[in-house]
Amino acid sequence: MKLTVVGGGSTYTPELIDGFARLRDTLPIEELVLVDPATDRLDLVGGLARRIFTRQRHPGRITTTTDLDAGVDGADAVLLQLRVGGQAAREQDETWPLECGCVGQETTGAGGLAKALRTVPVVLDIADRVRRANPHAWIIDFTNPVGIVTRALLQAGHKAVGLCNVAIGFQRKFAGLLGVAPTDVHLDHVGLNHLTWETGVRLGGPEGEDVLPGLLSDHGEQIATDLHLPRTLLNRLNAIPSYYLRYYYAHDEVVRELSTKPSRAAEVAAMERELLQMYGDPTLTEKPALLAKRGGAYYSEAAVDLAAALLGGSGSPYQVVNTLNRGTLPFLPDDAVIEVQSAVGRTGATPLPVAQPDPLFAGLIAHVTAYEHLSLEAALHGGRDRVFRALLAHPLIGQYDHADALTDRLIAHNREHLTWA
Repeated sequence: MKLTVVGGGSTYTPELIDGFARLRDTLPIEELVLVDPATDRLDLVGGLARRIFTRQRHPGRITTTTDLDAGVDGADAVLLQLRVGGQAAREQDETWPLECGCVGQETTGAGGLAKALRTVPVVLDIADRVRRANPHAWIIDFTNPVGIVTRALLQAGHKAVGLCNVAIGFQRKFAGLLGVAPTDVHLDHVGLNHLTWETGVRLGGPEGEDVLPGLLSDHGEQIATDLHLPRTLLNRLNAIPSYYLRYYYAHDEVVRELSTKPSRAAEVAAMERELLQMYGDPTLTEKPALLAKRGGAYYSEAAVDLAAALLGGSGSPYQVVNTLNRGTLPFLPDDAVIEVQSAVGRTGATPLPVAQPDPLFAGLIAHVTAYEHLSLEAALHGGRDRVFRALLAHPLIGQYDHADALTDRLIAHNREHLTWA
């Protein structure tokens, strides 16, 4: 089996490598290719990746290349984890929206739109080259904004599934609180990428006992603290929102916080410099503890599980992924991309039936879906008016003067990545 990671020079890649090494019985990899245009980072990450495989006695071969076509040739699955513009672009996404009093975040709001505009054309070009090299290869997208990028891929007819680590993070957290194995926890997870709620927590599978009420009763304070939301809100929602919902439920509070401290991008950039220095140490043979602060917890396990299921291995039959709605949420178009529990196998991901969300959640889901549709139109076809329409549609913006000002800033900060600008 051959897997290719596009964006393999990411400082996060050793986390992925560690998962591949530990879970080799689930996903037996013969060749793993790391593709990245940044040769300096690729050499450092590739060297550590090989040492991790050697330390854990993984028989697979790890190669590195800057040649995308060579890297994806013959691949059974291609994982996308790229960041167009790097941390410098992320720094901008997190700062200029604050000038208009709007949240600055790399996947949500105006910053998320900027990332989508930079990313979608690049990902579609990669996907076209994957399809030419091997039309049967699966594309697993971990590149943000996952919902919009996955919709672009599926709309273009690619074999793609989107993946996020929010659900597996909750699964692991709840399993620890309940004192059970993670595989015993099945989430009633509903929404869009980075806009989801856990409306049930079931033991043993989709038909298992819902222990969410007891979880909130016994551990609600801890869960709320981790989410930086009040315990009373969780009780009133009767659900557990992802931490991204804080940008909606406490927008002004978050803007004040972001305006008075260094950006997350600046923190990550400093962390990456330290990690790359560590990776250059030939005696380092495992992922360093600092990597846990980089973000993306449990992504490696989720990626292995998904790839194994898609390629006919021993992956879990039910997984939370991003895939086409196809009537699952009847208030959304069939071609919307939702994030829900799905049956996953060689033919792809099929959403499991879900209870229809509370109108409090459904309204926001529909609103953000409309924004995602308009953002994809802007990413595919360009133009100031399309950018403005997407920003005006976003529930965190919604005022024409803000949308106008943000449009100008977005284009100014991303002109080098926008062929039409």
